[in-house]
Amino acid sequence: MSQNWPNHGTISGPIVMIGFGSIGRGTLPLIERHFHFDRSRFVVIDPDDSDRRLLDERGIRYIQAAVTRENYRDMLKPLLTAGEGQGFCVNLSVDTSSLDIMEFCREIGVLYIDTVVEPWVGFYWDTSAGPAARSNYMLRETVLAAKRRNPGGPTAVSCCGANPGMVSWFVKQALVNVASDLGLPFEEPSTREGWAKLMRDAGVKGVHIAERDTQRARNPKPANVFVNTWSVEGFLSEGMQPAELGWGTHEPWMPENGRTHESGCGAAIYLLQPGANTRVRTWCPTNGAQYGFLVTHNESISIADYFTLKDGDGKALFRPTCHYAYHPANDAVLSLHELFGNGGNLQPEHHILDEHEIVDGIDELGVLLFGHKNNAYWYGSQLSIEETREIAPYQNATGMQVTSAVLAGMVWALENPERGIVEADEMDYKRCLAVQMPYLGPVRGFYTDWNPTKDREKLFPEDVDYNEPWAFRNVLVR
Repeated sequence: MSQNWPNHGTISGPIVMIGFGSIGRGTLPLIERHFHFDRSRFVVIDPDDSDRRLLDERGIRYIQAAVTRENYRDMLKPLLTAGEGQGFCVNLSVDTSSLDIMEFCREIGVLYIDTVVEPWVGFYWDTSAGPAARSNYMLRETVLAAKRRNPGGPTAVSCCGANPGMVSWFVKQALVNVASDLGLPFEEPSTREGWAKLMRDAGVKGVHIAERDTQRARNPKPANVFVNTWSVEGFLSEGMQPAELGWGTHEPWMPENGRTHESGCGAAIYLLQPGANTRVRTWCPTNGAQYGFLVTHNESISIADYFTLKDGDGKALFRPTCHYAYHPANDAVLSLHELFGNGGNLQPEHHILDEHEIVDGIDELGVLLFGHKNNAYWYGSQLSIEETREIAPYQNATGMQVTSAVLAGMVWALENPERGIVEADEMDYKRCLAVQMPYLGPVRGFYTDWNPTKDREKLFPEDVDYNEPWAFRNVLVR
């Protein structure tokens, strides 16, 4: 695809990319394409040198090492402060503390972005910690606490991939579309409270981050190999955390194993079971009604929190239910089935499908806003592997939805360098989507008459609440 790609600005200092897995590889050509920068001060750090040749070909310095709790300050400071200008830390790694690195970057005046609130190694598999302590809710609360301690200052963009990240921008665009189609008189909000009021006034009860990955590999999945279209380590880490969801004020029922948190924003609950083994009913345009996995994600909590309306005493008057409803590629579904069938013991081998192994398919990733007078509205990206190959190298469709969001977040940070710690919900969604849109394939909206009570109880009785069709009681597969 021949295109004159826009230059989005100059990174005046060093660039340090931590992690060079599937997302790091895909982000590299986008940074090259859209920014002016000093190549001699671009450094990539990763313990795995599998793709080192991509860096060697470009003359980009590579350090084969793990960033750890013990070495991160000593390793990163000279790299991020070399020469003139403001450095930029692009953290696309696993097993490194987003919070510690973020705070350090702000301390030395460096811009920062990541795609997840990642902890130091061992957190996800700590059997001595209870489910609440291992939740994304608690990880997010550590970032919110840092934001309260040190407001303003150098921009650090927290959780800015496809989801979390891009989907928060989709929610705002989808809400504007729904409110407009309902004929609501409104001016586009400029405050958090204004957005929450618009969602309430539009009658939206909840949001599914509804995704269907239909990318198909040339070769079928072998036994004892976990196959995925993006980081297996990342998916397994979040998949083995408790299922988490933003908890709406319309919900009349909570699962028996549902738990609330004793501290923090109060916008979410968790279940005493792993997210990757928790199924929910949802809907995507191409395949229609489907099962997804309720895997914990930061946006499930941040979106519910952002759109919460409170009274003077801090009690929630309105909040949407929000959660991920993810149908990964079929090979990943089989991998999960194998994993949980074997007592949750991880497969010895992990494999990420690259753009050469995938024969066809799309990653259909969007947001389903439900409960309003037009029932439900899905808005999102329908990016195919074929289009991905044409647009940029080293990634499949799943990866490109992430890398292009990293690009958008970097552009926003450069244009807003003193905004402190921010989540995607707080960024200019129009600006971010304008940067990202060339990489998302068709971005479209669809209404559906489906709800989670549809086609139920045909052969067997079920516990269905027909008075509140969009209750989590009906969404959760039990």
